[in-house]
Amino acid sequence: MPGICSVFLLVVLFAHSCHGFYLPGSYMHTYSTSDTIVAKVNSLTSIETELPFSYYSLPYCKPLGGIKKSAENLGELLMGDQIDNSPYRFKMNVNESLYVCTTSPLNEHEVKLLKQRTRDLYQVNMILDNLPVMRIAKQNGVSIQWTGFPVGFTPPNSNDDYIINHLKFKVLVHEYEGSGVKIIGTGEEGMGVISEADKKKASGYEIVGFEVTPCSVKYDPEVMTKLHMYDSISPVNCPLELDKSQIIREQERISFTYEVEFVKSDIRWPSRWDAYLKMEGARVHWFSILNSLMVITFLAGIVFVIFLRTVRRDLTRYEELDKEAQAQMNEELSGWKLVVGDVFREPDCAKLLCVMIGDGVQITGMAAVTIVFAAFGFMSPASRGMLLTGMIILYLFLGIAAGYAAVRLWRTLKGTSEGWRSISWSVACFFPGIVFVILTVLNFILWGSKSTGAIPISLYFVLLSLWFCISVPLTLVGGFLGTRAEAIQYPVRTNQIPREIPARKYPSWLLVLGAGTLPFGTLFIELFFILSSIWLGRFYYVFGFLLIVLLLLIIVCAEVSVVLTYMHLCVEDWRWWWKAFFASGSVALYVFLYSINYLVFDLQSLSGPVSAILYLGYSMIMAIAIMLSTGTIGFITSFYFVHYLFSSVKID
Repeated sequence: MPGICSVFLLVVLFAHSCHGFYLPGSYMHTYSTSDTIVAKVNSLTSIETELPFSYYSLPYCKPLGGIKKSAENLGELLMGDQIDNSPYRFKMNVNESLYVCTTSPLNEHEVKLLKQRTRDLYQVNMILDNLPVMRIAKQNGVSIQWTGFPVGFTPPNSNDDYIINHLKFKVLVHEYEGSGVKIIGTGEEGMGVISEADKKKASGYEIVGFEVTPCSVKYDPEVMTKLHMYDSISPVNCPLELDKSQIIREQERISFTYEVEFVKSDIRWPSRWDAYLKMEGARVHWFSILNSLMVITFLAGIVFVIFLRTVRRDLTRYEELDKEAQAQMNEELSGWKLVVGDVFREPDCAKLLCVMIGDGVQITGMAAVTIVFAAFGFMSPASRGMLLTGMIILYLFLGIAAGYAAVRLWRTLKGTSEGWRSISWSVACFFPGIVFVILTVLNFILWGSKSTGAIPISLYFVLLSLWFCISVPLTLVGGFLGTRAEAIQYPVRTNQIPREIPARKYPSWLLVLGAGTLPFGTLFIELFFILSSIWLGRFYYVFGFLLIVLLLLIIVCAEVSVVLTYMHLCVEDWRWWWKAFFASGSVALYVFLYSINYLVFDLQSLSGPVSAILYLGYSMIMAIAIMLSTGTIGFITSFYFVHYLFSSVKID
């Protein structure tokens, strides 16, 4: 106790002495009046094709110093983000209207490309001080907000397309009077802690909002070409008449201009992401959780009956008998007690089972740690790609747990450590190998489409290096530790001759597949929000809900698997190993079917076979990961349930 008190006191003293900070994200920038701020551009994206393209793949104006890529992390590259500098620059608190450039006459290829990107509803994604640009529009009196703005638009009942070439920016700024405080990152409101480090005031302006109103304006190219970049122009009113808008056609010269207005705001810097992270459908999330709790209560009742009423009653009555009565009772055994000599018989495809359990432990650990960190605010949307980068790093280092779990189960099944290297290698290559094959096929499709979503060859080598230099060695280390760990001892001996399994009226696998509906019931509502965030470009930041759903899912998977294992043992079916795995793992089948349902009914705008193949490929990876994770949870719970059940039976 004195040690714990000392540690607690040190933590309190450290917290008191350190600067206040916000978690997580990037450093806060304060700007003085007239400071130059440069907007950045990300890949062009569309919910119709899901194929990202570089901003400069279209004939847009390029910055004076040339195109420079921003530093990208592993997650950004894998997500297809390509962040470049842009010619759009602002001066803090200076409202101005500026000319950017005029293109050379559009050729046939450029016109075709612009028309295709316009018809496919591609959005331009700009970033200022790490904030994505937001467009607010009114439909039926309701304000709707999007990130980004369209490349162009096609009027109803028209074959003509018009390009967006004038942007009216509104930058929201908050006047900041500091107190020597070091502020790190962007979190939700209330997460920040500000301490009075010193009294030296450091005033400035923080950017807390970035909005745009896109327009299409037809300019006279003869007049505009006489201007230079960043020359002032007259403010422009967005025209409503099509004849005053800039049409996309051959030999047209398009002039690009923009306006910027700085508006003071009461929004504080830690709360600037709130507009993007407005949690839609909070009631639906709570409904999902209540629905899951009802399923858990129902299953918990069944488990309670099995354990307390049936199993404990049988065991108590059995233990109260003397040896002669026990011997007589052994001859009259029924139900699960009859398979006592076969229940721990080695399952079919034991090596594959060990490998899948090892990978399941790795994926479950990665998901749990990532969601916990995200729920506590360490995965800010301001840090693009950090969620995916964090998941990959966690997966690599959890190879040690995967190797340990797989080899220890192998030792338990075989009674020997022989072949542990083969098991460890298989664990290190099974799930990553499946993902690698699917991603390679999808990558060839993306390369063929010249999309920025394609993984570069250099990144392929980086991923392979991480795989073979970190994941494989750590999995082998985990396997070695598994050989040194004590094997789990079976409580009963296995007979030499396997017992015949009575005929069933219906296939047992039917029951196993049906069991997956219960875990799916706890997951499917949250799954809708996750799929929407991936495929419809919405921000997903309700990781608190997701953490609760994960905990409920683990409980339901464990309960379903235990109930089904007990039911199979009661009908003298001692082949419970794989059934325990797939009782909870079969939820993956329903997840994949739901993904297809989402594609057909919610992604109706998705166009072309390429987009559908990409969607189904990524959905397949997600379903396999869910199967390995949930199957492992169910199997481990069932294994310890069976071990406990038969450790109470004393049969010679």
